[in-house]
Amino acid sequence: MPDLTMTIDGRAVAAEATFGVVNPATGEVAERAPDATRAQLDAAMAAAAAALPGWRADEGARRKTLLAAADVLFARAEEIGRVLTLEQGKPLAEATGEVVGAGIWLKYFAELELPREVIQDDERAFVEVVRRPIGVVAAITPWNFPLMLAAWKVAPALLAGNTIVLKPSPYTPLSSLLLGEALRDVLPPGVLNVVTGGDELGAWMTGHPVPRKISFTGSVATGRRVAAAAAPDLKRVTLELGGNDPAILLDDVDPEAVADRLFGAAFANNGQVCAAVKRVYAPAALYDDVVEALAARARAAKVGDGTAEGVQYGPINNRPQFERVGELVAEALAGGARAAAGGGPLDRAGYFFAPTILADVPDGSRIVEEEQFGPALPVIPYRDVDEALARANGTHFGLSGSVWGADADRAAAVADRLECGTAWVNTHLALAPHQPFGGFKWSGLGVENGPWGLYGFTEIQVVHRARG
Repeated sequence: MPDLTMTIDGRAVAAEATFGVVNPATGEVAERAPDATRAQLDAAMAAAAAALPGWRADEGARRKTLLAAADVLFARAEEIGRVLTLEQGKPLAEATGEVVGAGIWLKYFAELELPREVIQDDERAFVEVVRRPIGVVAAITPWNFPLMLAAWKVAPALLAGNTIVLKPSPYTPLSSLLLGEALRDVLPPGVLNVVTGGDELGAWMTGHPVPRKISFTGSVATGRRVAAAAAPDLKRVTLELGGNDPAILLDDVDPEAVADRLFGAAFANNGQVCAAVKRVYAPAALYDDVVEALAARARAAKVGDGTAEGVQYGPINNRPQFERVGELVAEALAGGARAAAGGGPLDRAGYFFAPTILADVPDGSRIVEEEQFGPALPVIPYRDVDEALARANGTHFGLSGSVWGADADRAAAVADRLECGTAWVNTHLALAPHQPFGGFKWSGLGVENGPWGLYGFTEIQVVHRARG
């Protein structure tokens, strides 16, 4: 792979220092990425600020440019996808699909209306409410879906007329660097800048005087630090943070009929999805059947290097997360839980963990109370729906959740009682560009996607023209 460079003011920029990027399928450093200096971040912010007046002035040009950017991603999806698999670990088909998905998000926002709302039109005045760009946006993305979640920020921010400095996770910087390189000839200089580095670079960004908004996806702990850094300058923030999504199975459900969809929603991207199913609540009468249906699918799952034919699940992305999942599973087993499938790491190089279904998990276990973010799923019995809802809602998290049952109306009535940003019925992880996504409680501030996500990158301005 050729050396990848940062994108600052439309130009390729190297760095004096680099840092290693580990291939999680081997546990070894596969490539190196530029480690941006504070001066290079200043240059990126200055470029974004300089590009802002021209970019915000022509909405039609912005739409055409976003459509052209989407076409570039569609054309280079396989190339960028291979780089994504190298650094993230997911199967190549999923990585390529992520690049295509990023293009779909760009296309959706390129065609989304930026409304002007007339609130008065009489002999006294003509009054409109319009939406103006906020300014320079600092976008910080995580390692599970580095390109898709970049698109969730880049597409609406650019349509609204903002300019961006993007920083990916240091675990997955390569695909974002390639994204910046791919769009250099499409976007005007300074409109999208891509810089890479460690946690220190993220702290410099959130405390930098230029950005007027920070859009961050990541952990609750880091989200708190982002909010604290933004507060003194009153920067706007959107924080998409952690989730501990419950799935409640009702007593009329057929475990075999829902097992494939339920397992897929829990183990998508090897469980490394903020809105994946993280805990399953099953009625006591169906409990053993639910556990065995999920365990059978875990035992049959093909785990391996994402570039290998037929692999369904790759490695956990990085060593700290690999160790955390192992610790949570081992702690649950030591406390009396039973591994109906899996239960520990696979005996091979890299960060591979067996798809794990845990039964008989003791009350208060961390793997139930916390977000595991990996291929381990606890299944918990309940006596009645009120108990299931109390347990599902009894957490600091509130990203999403689902209810499953043969009677869809009954399931929907139960889903109405979930305390979360998205309540699904007989499905989970059904995400789309037109559908807002955000969380209650510790799961974040603001929403992404749809017109609501677009509005988050704007300020409301009243334009009042007096008559007479």
